[in-house]
Amino acid sequence: MILVTGGTGFIGRNLVRSLVESGNQVRILLRPSKFSPKLPKGIPVEVAVSSLSDERGLRASMKGINTIFHLASAEREGARGNLNIVDVQGTAAISRSARDAGIERLIFISHHGADRLSAFPALRAKGIAEGWITGSQVPYTIIRTDAIFGAGDQFTIPIYRLLRRIPIFAIPGDGSTLLQPLFVDDLVASLMMLLESDRWVNRTISIGGGELISYREVVHAVMQYSKHKRPIIQISPAYLRTEALWLDQLSPRFPMSIYWLDTLAIDRTTNLDVMPKEFGIIPARFKSHLDYLAEM
Repeated sequence: MILVTGGTGFIGRNLVRSLVESGNQVRILLRPSKFSPKLPKGIPVEVAVSSLSDERGLRASMKGINTIFHLASAEREGARGNLNIVDVQGTAAISRSARDAGIERLIFISHHGADRLSAFPALRAKGIAEGWITGSQVPYTIIRTDAIFGAGDQFTIPIYRLLRRIPIFAIPGDGSTLLQPLFVDDLVASLMMLLESDRWVNRTISIGGGELISYREVVHAVMQYSKHKRPIIQISPAYLRTEALWLDQLSPRFPMSIYWLDTLAIDRTTNLDVMPKEFGIIPARFKSHLDYLAEM
């Protein structure tokens, strides 16, 4: 049986569906909440409820489990989330509990640029979390990714929602930061392949789409599909971070996490041929798979 943390998020929902359709038994770890969880519809899964700080509850959730996909993160919650509690301490607890439970494989989704010494909170948290994974004595695979896109994503859709709400779109600096967007179906396909072989055990692999695109190009592409064209202005990253933090705290429904600016701080790219070489997958092109935006 497979345990998925963050199974109700964008990547998690797509992964859980693929796992179940492939005949795997899946258990989703849910944190205690007064709100009803958004479980994948029409998919038979087990549910375990435990906070990431409750190691007894985590060990109980791992009973009968041989593989864990650890996707849980506080990034999307922006200022209302806590990277230290969820991404750092939570990963530490998952790693210890997985070791104690005799888990055979721990698969973790991280970021390009993850570094425990990074000046950017999201990248620093992922770097520290990676350290807990690699030091856990549990066979692991760490997948570092760039922006993941697809219906329901946290990459193009926040841009789309901002374009609907504001008359001018602000980008950090000149918007030339390079991204390597990866289609969610391609990511899920590579994650599924990790279950089929030991060749990726105890490795950290950076993957991405098959093309390099600037953030400015991404915004223009979303404008084209959404039909919400707006003037683009350049703002210094530091000022934009302050403004985004203020808006995030002012509006609980602000569509873009402040931690997204961390991922725009550096070029988030890897070799363009990594997906074909590692997984035999030719990545989908970004501008050819944005139809979901026109349907919103």
